[in-house]
Amino acid sequence: MNILVTGGAGYVGSHTVRALVEAEHEVVVLDNLSGGHAAAVSPKAKLVVGEIGDETLLDDVFSQKPFDAVMHFAAYIEVGESVVDPLKFYDNNIGNSVRLLRAMQRHDVKRFVFSSTCAVYGVPEQMPITEDMFREPASPYARAKLAVEWALADSATAWDLGFVALRYFNAAGAASDASIGEDHDPESHLIPNVLKVALGQRDHLTMFGTDYPTPDGTCIRDYVHVEDLAAAHVRAIEVIQLGEQRYYNAGTGHGASVRELVEVAREITDHPIPVVEVERRAGDVPELYADSSKIRRELGWSAKFDSLRDIVGSAWAWHREHPNGFDV
Repeated sequence: MNILVTGGAGYVGSHTVRALVEAEHEVVVLDNLSGGHAAAVSPKAKLVVGEIGDETLLDDVFSQKPFDAVMHFAAYIEVGESVVDPLKFYDNNIGNSVRLLRAMQRHDVKRFVFSSTCAVYGVPEQMPITEDMFREPASPYARAKLAVEWALADSATAWDLGFVALRYFNAAGAASDASIGEDHDPESHLIPNVLKVALGQRDHLTMFGTDYPTPDGTCIRDYVHVEDLAAAHVRAIEVIQLGEQRYYNAGTGHGASVRELVEVAREITDHPIPVVEVERRAGDVPELYADSSKIRRELGWSAKFDSLRDIVGSAWAWHREHPNGFDV
């Protein structure tokens, strides 16, 4: 297939681009590089640097190649920032997604894979999370993701768009060959920040909340390897039918606590990784992990990297070889 990947220079996007070209798809990446890295993009893909909100550019990109499908990763991702500046998220994550869909409509492209999030569920009443559970997102970031899901559902009815929305849990890890990995600025994700301590780039890890109703008092999350997420995208693009909408939780089906993760990182890095315990952060919930039976049943997908040690180990290999990320 000919596939346009927006945000394909970012963390999950770049790993998915690599998986797509390995599956012999032709890929064009559209990314403004505000949060992504040109060096992360597979040399077998074409990189177009620009804004997905630029309708003239979109028409030019769609006119140059008859695309079979679009994968959409381009979005702001920092939940805390979305609370401070919600209009930035609504303008980009919703508005530019609509502009992209309009361009697809103009150029008769009707297959779409959307990078959604488990945050659309808000604070679930029970675990594990299934796709049919009530959705009550608790941040502008999550509300914007759910709004795009609604736009996709209405488009499926109105103009025969076929789509898959993958609701990620905690993307983690790095490429198995340590050639690409996670590099955000600022970095807010737990595993990279743990490993920055092991690299000597931070004095300690700040642990937010140790009094949750969990076995060790810290939050539990479902960490899913980024290459497994990439594989889910490749599988999703192969099953889309026009006018059909599908939603899948992309997770391992089990969780790990912050303390467990830190202990695994200590063993892998052979570093003490000092921790400073502080009060809970507003909005953090005790547990989040997926019921992944639907995606296993319908897409034949399951997490290959099911061990926290494998996930943290791959991240450590990337960070150890690239302590400054893609900056060399």
